[in-house]
Amino acid sequence: MTTTQQTSSPPKLTSKGLAAGKLGLMQSTVIGLASTAPLYSLAATLGFIVMAAGAQTPAALIVAFIPMCLTAFAYRELNTAIPDSGTAFTWAAKAFGPKTGWMAGWAVMVAGVIVMSSQTEVASKYLLLLIGDGSIADSKVLVTAFGALIIISMTWISYRDVETGAITQYLLMALQYAAIIAFCIGLYFAIQTMPELGLQFSWDWFNPFATDNPAGFVQGVLIAIFIYWGWDTCLALAEETKNPRTTPGLAALLSTAMLLVTYIGITVLTMMFAGIGDTGKGLGNPDGADDVFFALRLDAMGSWGWLLVLAVAVSALATCQTTILPTARGTLSMGVYGALPKRFGVVNQVFKTPAYSTLFTGSASLVFYVGMTIISGDILADTIESTSLAVALYYAITSFACIWYFRSTLTQSVRNLFFRLLMPLVGGLMMSAVFIYSAISMLDPEYGTTTILGISGTFVMGVGSLALGLVVMGLWALRPGSRDYFAGRSLNRDTPVLVPEH
Repeated sequence: MTTTQQTSSPPKLTSKGLAAGKLGLMQSTVIGLASTAPLYSLAATLGFIVMAAGAQTPAALIVAFIPMCLTAFAYRELNTAIPDSGTAFTWAAKAFGPKTGWMAGWAVMVAGVIVMSSQTEVASKYLLLLIGDGSIADSKVLVTAFGALIIISMTWISYRDVETGAITQYLLMALQYAAIIAFCIGLYFAIQTMPELGLQFSWDWFNPFATDNPAGFVQGVLIAIFIYWGWDTCLALAEETKNPRTTPGLAALLSTAMLLVTYIGITVLTMMFAGIGDTGKGLGNPDGADDVFFALRLDAMGSWGWLLVLAVAVSALATCQTTILPTARGTLSMGVYGALPKRFGVVNQVFKTPAYSTLFTGSASLVFYVGMTIISGDILADTIESTSLAVALYYAITSFACIWYFRSTLTQSVRNLFFRLLMPLVGGLMMSAVFIYSAISMLDPEYGTTTILGISGTFVMGVGSLALGLVVMGLWALRPGSRDYFAGRSLNRDTPVLVPEH
């Protein structure tokens, strides 16, 4: 892959029209945290990680953190040079050329639209559980209708302006961490009164080589990797952030570090209280693996257990809104440079937010969520799981783009050698391994809940969504409006950064 040669000068643009300088370090960090939805992510995955990795679950969380952290450094380096809302799309196009950039942008969009379905479903169900005896949440029609209303509401907030979204995230994150702290305190005291239920703390939990099931440990790591996904929202908002070359990268690193501490703290306490057994309240019990917190809410918080249910719903709500932000800004950037129709590059002159791109992201998510739910709930679950392929793809591309873009400066200093070569290289290789391993695993017809043509439905939908991108790219490349982009004129290595400095 090589950068396409320019045949004319790039368009004379100075910015995309987004509201510059609106977000500070704290706001960006909060948005990065909210995008990963720590409480929702851990509630939905901790049981499955324990079933796979057993007592070495904390070690699996730490190992999974490594490629995410290394990728975050690659993002920081690229953002320092190119603080563009297109992130993976823009950086890959500058490093490798228009086609690779387009596919990176497509992967970001696919991951965002698909994962919205999972987040919306959880938020809707948990909010309905708070009404009466919670039986209303058993109605698929009501859950789907309320979920659709949630997508519409989150789209409106994202369209309204980025500051409204940031304020919303402050409130949602405050409630989320209040519940996390209360849950941890409650578990600590519960451990003192019922120590026989759980495990005695052991440093072996943090030793990946202490596992007696290496294959299970690897599976646990693969699951754990994606509970860190979402911090890159900070980078997608670079153009609307104060000091766009430094603040977003620092916010991304802070959010990933805070996530690691949060995940390890909650995991250790729940293991000490409930243990890892496969019966009763054990974290390895398959009957409660889809939400371990719901099963422990009364033990940890008593009559205040409803607060934990609310917090999980709030966590899912928060990530619904923050998922729209980077997805819409990614397609905005693609529209500005001609990788998508010009309407995607339209910015609302009053709110200074991506107008068409935000509405398109919300609409696509709404159609996908309702459509997949009508077809089959099982298909929806498999489609959500296939998101991992898109995430691993654009993270790997971004890591390698960092190396290639800075190739002329890699050996100028020890710092450059580490942050622009070694760290991105290891991160990119690990993400590539995750992509390949996941794709191969999904070939098994028994993988997931559906089978299509003798192949796992998860594989067909995961690879299919990325393959569809090749088709869409080919069709758009035939249109006159795409010529400047695919000829390397509108976006190339020398294209100036379209971001006002603050």
